[in-house]
Formats: sequence, C-alpha cells, structure tokens
Amino acid sequence: MFTAAFTTPLEISGPLRSPRNLLLDQTYGDHASIHDPATAKELGVEGAAVEGPTHFSQYDPLAAHAWGADWFSSGCLSAHFAAICLEGEQTRATAAFDGNRAQIRTLKEDGTVVLSGTATLGDEPTALDERLARLRPLERPVIFEGWTPGRKGARPEQVRMDFGTHMGDLYPFTLNRKLETITETSPWYTGSDNPWGRPIVPIEMISVLSMSTWAESGLVKAEPSVGLFLDLQIKLLGTPVFVDEPYTLEREVVALGETRRTETAWVRTTVSCASTGSAVAEVLLHQGVFKESYPSYPA
Repeated sequence: MFTAAFTTPLEISGPLRSPRNLLLDQTYGDHASIHDPATAKELGVEGAAVEGPTHFSQYDPLAAHAWGADWFSSGCLSAHFAAICLEGEQTRATAAFDGNRAQIRTLKEDGTVVLSGTATLGDEPTALDERLARLRPLERPVIFEGWTPGRKGARPEQVRMDFGTHMGDLYPFTLNRKLETITETSPWYTGSDNPWGRPIVPIEMISVLSMSTWAESGLVKAEPSVGLFLDLQIKLLGTPVFVDEPYTLEREVVALGETRRTETAWVRTTVSCASTGSAVAEVLLHQGVFKESYPSYPA
C-alpha cells in the first residue's frame, strides 16, 4: 500500500449566489431592526443587512459532497460575521477540507470576507471555541444589565416549524417562503426521499426555530436598542431537525463581552425533542448591540 502522494487540504467553492433579506419587516422592542434600510442608515450602515444565517445554506452542498448525509445529522457550522451583505450583492462559499474539519469563508465578488470560520463533523473543535477563549469580558453591562454567565431562560419554550408556520415578529415569514428564496434548494427539505423518510429543516432555519420564541425567554435587554449577529454556531447532535416536529428550547447565557461600539452577549440554546427530551441541536449566538442605538447609554 503506497503512502498518499499529497495530504494538502483542498479548497472547493460553490457558485455565486444572491442571498435574500426576508427581515425587512422584522420588529423587536416595538422598533425596526438593522435589516430595515432606514434603521441601518441611522447607524452608519450602507443598507439593510441580509440575515447572517442565510449564508449558511451555501455550505450545505460543499459539506454534503465531503461528508454525505452525516452532515445533516452531525455537522456543525461555526462562523464569525466580518462584513454586512446587502440584498443584491452576490457571495460565494469556499471550504478547505481536512478530514472532519474545514476552514470556511464567504466572499463577495470583490473579495470582501462576509464570514469565516469552520465546518466540522462530530466533536471537532470549532471557530467559536477559539473566539470564546479570547473574549474581552463585559464588567458593567448597561444594555445587558442583569445578565450574568450561567443565567438560564425563564422556562423551557415549546416550538414547532411546519411549512406554513409564521415564525413571529423576529422572523416574519414561513418555511415555505424561505424555501422559495433559499440559495440552495433540496428535495430533502420538502419530501420523504431522504435517509430519514421525512422533510428536514435547512440548517440555516434551525437558527430561526431557536430564536422564534425569544420573547418567552425572560432575557430582556434595554430598549430601544439595535443589534446584529456577530458570531453564530449551529451544531447537530446526531439527528436532523425535522419539519412539523415539536421541540423544546432551553437557553443559557454563556458570556458577556464588549467592543468599542457594542455590548455583546453569548447565549446557547439547546433544542430537544419534546417527546423524548433528547437534545438534537445547539445554537450558540453571539449578539452585539450598538451602544449608540440606546439613548440612555452613558457617554
């Protein structure tokens, strides 16, 4: 048996896509979000942002090519958002695979990096593991006053996503609407002709499922204030998330941090099967809130 001639990790790329912003009508705290053009402009952002998880779908064909169906049951996408993408801009996903780990980047046509991080299979270390280790802690929270690492959500939240479910004020659209605009279509999302015999929720929509009942969490920040996703990790724990299946959400504050312009909070949401109690996915969200967007923020 010969030794392999090369062990060089190979980078593969998907086609250019045009992600869609479905959050133009998103509201929270009785005001619009950074996905609204006027609100974005007030904060010095050139336009309404495409929601970060939308970019995750461009990695599904790449990861499925490398790891097959296991990607949809044991995969993990872990990403830091570096630049805002506007509707109408085109992006390309790239991934350099090395065993059960890949370095990923989403690039605009001009080379601007929209996100970077890792795609992994199983329990490989992730990009956000490394970012958490370098966290600059927030010692005197104003926007996140009362939040502390280890704080839990008020109670378990019940959630289910079928094709026609309107996902609320934070996500004012349905799974059907997302499937009409998603960058990568798949029959596995809509029918039973897949290894599990039932439709699976696209990985990007696991973020929507996990955040749709946020108002019930009891984790309330100061308002009015405008935030955005800084980092996001979606990890599957041995099974896909299924369409029209009841799930329970439990939340925990992992850490608080800050940058010059933002206060930030890391929250882990565990998605469990309502009937068995078994955890099926974890969503780790690092949200930043612009200090300048909160009128009472100290000078």
